[in-house]
Amino acid sequence: MNSRNSEESKTIVAILTMPDACGYFRGNQANFRDIIRTGQEMGFLVYVVTAKDLKLTEETVVGYSLNHENMWEQQSFPLPHVIYNRIPQREDELKPNVRRKIKECLLHPSIELYNPHFFNKWHLFEWLKVSKATQHLVPKTKRLTTESSLQRMLERFPFLYLKPESGKAGKGIMMLKYQRGKLLPYRLKVQNQKTNTTYKANSIRRLWARIHHETGATPYIMQQGIELASINNRPFDLRILLQKTGSGQWGVTGVGARMAGLKSITTHVPRGGTIEDPQKLLSTLFGAEASSSILNRVRTTAIIIARQIEKGSGYIHGEMSMDLGIEDTGSLWFFEANAKPMKFDEPHIRKRSLERIFHYCQYLARQHKTDTVKK
Repeated sequence: MNSRNSEESKTIVAILTMPDACGYFRGNQANFRDIIRTGQEMGFLVYVVTAKDLKLTEETVVGYSLNHENMWEQQSFPLPHVIYNRIPQREDELKPNVRRKIKECLLHPSIELYNPHFFNKWHLFEWLKVSKATQHLVPKTKRLTTESSLQRMLERFPFLYLKPESGKAGKGIMMLKYQRGKLLPYRLKVQNQKTNTTYKANSIRRLWARIHHETGATPYIMQQGIELASINNRPFDLRILLQKTGSGQWGVTGVGARMAGLKSITTHVPRGGTIEDPQKLLSTLFGAEASSSILNRVRTTAIIIARQIEKGSGYIHGEMSMDLGIEDTGSLWFFEANAKPMKFDEPHIRKRSLERIFHYCQYLARQHKTDTVKK
């Protein structure tokens, strides 16, 4: 078989991202390198393509791959069988030209695209609330719209989190507590890059003015606060990576734990959180036998949630990461899901996650070939 036929027989995967005025393209280039190397080792043809260069009416597209010096090299590639969407920012996906391009990909008769859009927090909670299998996992959540709606929520739950609907990595999250009987009963903790600022107010009117100053025009939700399980006064939550397997089914690639920094209101590592071993943390709190049972329940629950999110979104997803909280009682809560997971630092999860990208791409390509034969 000559090299051209060999290339044509391979499943072709394109990593979709955005162009960069200062370089070839934007996105996590170290991550893209790992993906390309893994794909090549597994027998795939893999390249990076920008939304600008992906011209679906052409037979070939301009893309980027790695040369022998591990440097990016621009080349001409065949159209992909599968597009793996890694457009880095929500703002990029909302641009009219990018939305048109994603729609073109979704409608293309011979290309499969997965993870077409970032998730919106409000939509996630709405999708999960409509299913009996997941509604009990969602903290009470409302849109933050008026002073009176905030007051009603505080009367029910004197501990709240305020979160931007389209937030990422803990940015913009605030914690609010109402302590009846105190001279300044309203306490609003605002998370900055590595520190927090606490504002105190004696009235809901003054509190609302401060919140409005912090949020600006950004849409926010308000959510029932959950007292997370903690060790040495440091709360932790569980971060689960879910990916579809070579059989097209959701599977748990790995479970990690993230522990909040001493003064942080979230567990995100960029904001002072640390990476921990979930088995060790759970064993410390619940004992070895119970911790294994809890982790099994976490995996099962995460798969149920992933299926419901995908169903609610109406689109094909191949992966997502998810934050689940756990109380001292062992109860589980859903906090967040991300359609474009950041890479997990745990080596065993990282290796498996890279391989699963291509197991699922192979499944999609195989499904398409089967559908084509049926037609």
